[in-house]
Order: sequence, then C-alpha cells, then structure tokens
Amino acid sequence: MRRLVVVLMCWLTGSGCVLVVGSPLGLFSRDRAPLEEVVVDGEGRDKILVIDVSGVITDMPTHRALGLVEEDSTLARLEAELAAAKEDDRVRGIVVYVRSPGGGVTASDDVYRALRRFKDERKVPIVAALGGVAASGGYYVACAADRIVAHPTAVTGSIGVIMMNLNVDGLLGKIGVRDATVKAGAYKDLMSPLKPPNPEDRAIVQGIVDAMHARFKDVVGQARHLDGARLAAVSDGRVFDAETARTLGLVDEIGDLRAAIEVNKRAAGLEEAKVIRYRRAGESADTLHARWHGGPDALGFSPELELLRAAGPRFLYLWDPLQAD
Repeated sequence: MRRLVVVLMCWLTGSGCVLVVGSPLGLFSRDRAPLEEVVVDGEGRDKILVIDVSGVITDMPTHRALGLVEEDSTLARLEAELAAAKEDDRVRGIVVYVRSPGGGVTASDDVYRALRRFKDERKVPIVAALGGVAASGGYYVACAADRIVAHPTAVTGSIGVIMMNLNVDGLLGKIGVRDATVKAGAYKDLMSPLKPPNPEDRAIVQGIVDAMHARFKDVVGQARHLDGARLAAVSDGRVFDAETARTLGLVDEIGDLRAAIEVNKRAAGLEEAKVIRYRRAGESADTLHARWHGGPDALGFSPELELLRAAGPRFLYLWDPLQAD
C-alpha cells in the first residue's frame, strides 16, 4: 500500500517521479482477474444469473481513479459473464438488470446481439428488469429478453437517436479565428464545428440518424409485437413511466428485481434456485443490487458519458436531458 501512496503523490504533485508498477491493488495492470461466482439469494442446485447493465453502454474500456484503473466496457463485461454462464449447465435463466440511459448505437446493438445469441444457444429464458432509468439503448438491450419487468418508479422508452455536436463558428468569428481546414472530398469535413452550419451536411447526417431510428423501431416492433400506429406512438423519443409503458406494450409487468427473478424462475420451470452474480477480485457484487463498476466519480461525473461527449460527433441511443433543445 505504501508504494501505491507514493505513486499517487508523485502523480498529483507533478514531481517527475517514476510510476511504480505492480502495486498491491494491481491498479497499473490491464490483466483482468477471473470472474468468480457469488450467491446473493436463494438456494438449490439450479441457478439464476443476474447480469448488471448499468451506466452508459459502451464498447470501449473506461478509466477511473485519475485514470489509473481501467474497467471493462459494458460489452466486454457482458460477453465475459455470458461466456462463464455458457459453461455452467446449472444456469437455467438470466435476469438482465438494466439501469442505463443508453449509450453508443453500435455498443447497444452488440449487447443486444450477445444476449440473443446466448438465448438461441442455451435455450434458457431471459428476463429484463428495468431499474430507475432504462431508456434508449438501455431499452434496446431489454428487447433481447423474453419478458420485461419494470420497477414501479422506472423511466423507460426514449426510442430515438441523437447525434451530439456543437458549432462554434460564430464564436470563433468574434475573436478573429478562421477555419483553415484543407480537404479532398466535398463532404470530408461533414458537420465540422469550425465551419458555418450547412443544410446539405445536416441532410446527410439526418438520413443516417433516420436509418438508425428505423432499426431501433424494427427491434422494438419485433420484440414487443407492435406495428403501425402503435409503434409510431412509442418511438418519438419521449420517455414513459412504468405504468404508461406497460399500457403501451413496452413492458409486460410492473415489479422490482426480485419480481423479475420470480418471473424468470417460473419461465424456467423452477420452484427454487440460487441467484448468483459474477464478480472480479476487488469488486462489490455480494448483494442483489450491487453494480460491478463504480458509477459516477466523486465529482459527480460519469466517465463513460464524458468519454462519449469528448470523442467528437457520435450516433447515440441515449437519453441525456443535458442535450435536450
């Protein structure tokens, strides 16, 4: 522990110290500790696995503790847990606990596909349990489940696509800064924040956004058996409370995580089962509702969300009120 403190002091003071690797906590190693099973509830031979999908859905690792701790992306962690469950024939069902405002379009789709592949290969029921916020890409992921159970206070929906971008051309003009970009290809600087807004650029990007929205609607329509006016009514980007979502056909039942586990047990034909979580060394996953990652840091920032914002224009299945018009 003393070596770790020295490293942190050197980093914070900028004294030019050399980082000491191999700390007792393993903070500077990118090797992942193996997953271990933890029983958090129930008893019996058979198992129900609870998988946590919390925070912004990403396909890139995130960093915490001043960048010293690297954590799995949502996709990498879910794939690791499904791979472990695939090798255990006692795992008779999966409950996906979704507490996410969404995330990247591709990351959300990959998580959805991973769940669908597992369901097709193992032939076990999957139930989605929607927590406080399970919107946009979070709801997209939930559509991989056989049934969706929403907490009575859950907010879900937000079936839409957003591309976060800024234009600072006007501001730069006020301080005498001009764009000097050199390009080959008329649209190579598509949606550049440094040039005046261009209707042609916007039309191109709008076409992409519309195509991704259509894909989202197709996923929802097939999963929830909605079409025509019913699908249109739920896919304009708004969010819904749990009871409204149930009335509209977006969820099947109202209940908490334990209710979702009971739904899963019934679907698997089980009267009793152990409820398990997977964790790595140092993680807190000893309770039913634990998150495998730390969530927002001490300053209230979400590293995943800041990563998305800092990476430039990206297409997102994300409900982010800070980006609302």
